[in-house]
Amino acid sequence: MPTEATPPVEPLPSAALYRHSDLSSPGFKTTKDLEDVETLVGQERALEAVRFAARMRARGYNLFVIGPKGSGKHTAVRRYLQERARNFPSPEDQVYVHNFADAHRPIALTLPTAAGPILARAMDKMIADLTATVPSVFEGEDYRLRRQAIDKSFAGRGEAAFKIVAEEAAKHGLALLRTEHGLAVAPVEDGKPMPQERFAALPQTDRERLQKAILEVQGQLQEVMRHAPILERERQETIGALDQSVAEALIQVVVDEARAALPEIPVLSTWLDAMRADLVTHIQLFARDDNPVNTQSRSGPPAPGSTSRRRYEVNVLVTHEVDRGAPVVMEDHPTLGRLIGRIEHRAQQGAMITDFTLIRHGALHAANGGYLLLDAQKLVTQPHAWDALKRALYSGKITIEGPDEAAATALAVSIQPSSVPLDVKVVLFGDHRIHLLLSSMDADFGDLFKVAADFDEVLARDPEHDQLYARLIATIQRRERLRPFDRKAVERVIEHCSRLVSDAEKLTTRVGRIANVLREADYVGRERNHKVIRANDVEDALDAQRRRVDRIERQAREQILRETVLIYTEGEAVGQVNGLSVLQIGAHAFGRPTRITARVRVGTGRVIDIEREVDLGGPLHSKGVLILQGYLASRYAISAPTSLQASLVFEQSYGGVDGDSASSTELYALLSALSDIPIRQGLAVTGSINQMGAVQAIGGVNEKIEGFFDLCEARGLTGDQGVLIPAANTVHLMLKSEVRAAVDKGAFRIWTVRTVAEGIALLTGQSAEVVDTAVEARLQAFAEARRRFSLRAED
Repeated sequence: MPTEATPPVEPLPSAALYRHSDLSSPGFKTTKDLEDVETLVGQERALEAVRFAARMRARGYNLFVIGPKGSGKHTAVRRYLQERARNFPSPEDQVYVHNFADAHRPIALTLPTAAGPILARAMDKMIADLTATVPSVFEGEDYRLRRQAIDKSFAGRGEAAFKIVAEEAAKHGLALLRTEHGLAVAPVEDGKPMPQERFAALPQTDRERLQKAILEVQGQLQEVMRHAPILERERQETIGALDQSVAEALIQVVVDEARAALPEIPVLSTWLDAMRADLVTHIQLFARDDNPVNTQSRSGPPAPGSTSRRRYEVNVLVTHEVDRGAPVVMEDHPTLGRLIGRIEHRAQQGAMITDFTLIRHGALHAANGGYLLLDAQKLVTQPHAWDALKRALYSGKITIEGPDEAAATALAVSIQPSSVPLDVKVVLFGDHRIHLLLSSMDADFGDLFKVAADFDEVLARDPEHDQLYARLIATIQRRERLRPFDRKAVERVIEHCSRLVSDAEKLTTRVGRIANVLREADYVGRERNHKVIRANDVEDALDAQRRRVDRIERQAREQILRETVLIYTEGEAVGQVNGLSVLQIGAHAFGRPTRITARVRVGTGRVIDIEREVDLGGPLHSKGVLILQGYLASRYAISAPTSLQASLVFEQSYGGVDGDSASSTELYALLSALSDIPIRQGLAVTGSINQMGAVQAIGGVNEKIEGFFDLCEARGLTGDQGVLIPAANTVHLMLKSEVRAAVDKGAFRIWTVRTVAEGIALLTGQSAEVVDTAVEARLQAFAEARRRFSLRAED
């Protein structure tokens, strides 16, 4: 296919390699002259979503905040919610109390704001008052006399009954005798029990009369003895009635005092009535301090159903101050227990026991009535926490769950606290990956988190945003209590914000990385005793930042300089081109030259990707090679198949290769091998191609250029070295000052190319027409050789 004449491509001037920041128009000298920014710069769309979710009261309009780490999204969202929450009423208090009907199911009470501690103090005072007054009342003179009267009355009734029996016995010459077996009826003579011999000597009629009388008196005695337990029970009931009347009078006073501590609350009044009735039946708990039950309560919590003074205490789960607004809670470690609350247990007498006083609140309780902020990644990786959050949001209740069934079998006692009503707005923070995972894998996610606030990772760089970023830098400087930055230092930081996103027309929104630069520049300036941070302080801080992490980069370059890895930066070679790749080690990215070679021979029209053949090539790299094949076929084999077999390889590459940014480089090596026209080894190439021969943009252009420049500079710049990049990458150039200085001196060049024709002309020094002619001639020769071989094979 004939090639149209390609005009020569001129190298870029140094002005095109870097976009300087100019803040002279605001007219400030240092950051002390700039005002703070109140919100994140350039995030209006995301902040609008935050405001919508915060104000939307319908169910399911919880918020998922999407953005990279260090973008400032946590701070911005939390500050907005805190400002909004100040205008809300403080939520109600939540307390747990003993359930006098079923001790295993503690009752959750919702009380007015700040009322929880008041009730708890009132109950503590009531317990203290009863502990002090009950012994004095029940051991006092008035109670003792009334108790003695009861005892005397019932003792008299018992004695009167026995007296009647004794008098009846005396009429018949009998008496009641106390023996080791109890009372007995026996005949007497002269006031003494009649001996058996004397009784046997009596006339038979006398004996029969006495025996009959004994039986009658024994019957009367048995009747009296049968009524004795009944009489004792009546005595106990009378004493109980006395105790109850005394207790009720005493308890009514202390309960009324506790009731008066708070306004009338129906659920509280119901519980206080139940407590008053329980106190009456368990007044003995306060009878004296050495009561065995009380001793147990001091040594640890009782089982839920046992009797202890602790049953009258109040467990204040969550309390709030009046007029402090709604809570905004950030839970950094959202385990199941820290999210919904937990029930603690203690060992006592070989068993694990608990009661309502060992219920502990979770983040949902603390944030109830306000906002709960959670990290999505941490939440979903905690066992059962995500499911528990969903249950709470769906049900509108917080149910504290005990240990799982396997663990519960080892516990002697557990409880099931009643649920707490839930009214909370949940905000999840995460990146696009976790948001996509939840959206695609959990059907409930979209129903519960209907709003997404997607924070941009970059924003347009224009004079307005440059000025806003200057104010952002001033804001961070003041909040971090750093030294002021002068105007040139601020401009250098803004320029670095463009370099961080590899785009001269964009700025990073990752406030955390900006803050790191400011802190480190402040450190450099402080070491130099600078009262104001200067541009060279910022530059040196950035250089130090790179030096701390560039060990592997230096080792890779050293391998090339020692020719352990062969990369040529001078001369010419056929079928060999310097490609450029980017390695990422943690947060540090750097460019590394790579030698790409091509070999051709007669074949069946196949281009062998050696990286793919040995499973070192990724899918994107393989796609690039297939596009290359498509370009070759459409350009040189329209009417007949090519008789070419070629191989492409990244020399001395022992790890995986992926991405299509080397597809143009591979094509240039292949065209050189086919045309037998050498390529300048002082040049390096990056860029992908499409099937039409257009060179397309790639990533990491700054790192790639600087990686090749550092190698050439280490060997000595010759003036014939440079890099070819896609024209579309021009706007991404933010190259370091050493590269720009070398370009100004003409010691290094950077060209932008739009087509393969422009690239091959620069690399070979020959026009694209000459290269195409040589390629076509070589392919025709291959076709003729294959035809002759086929004829010989047929013969």
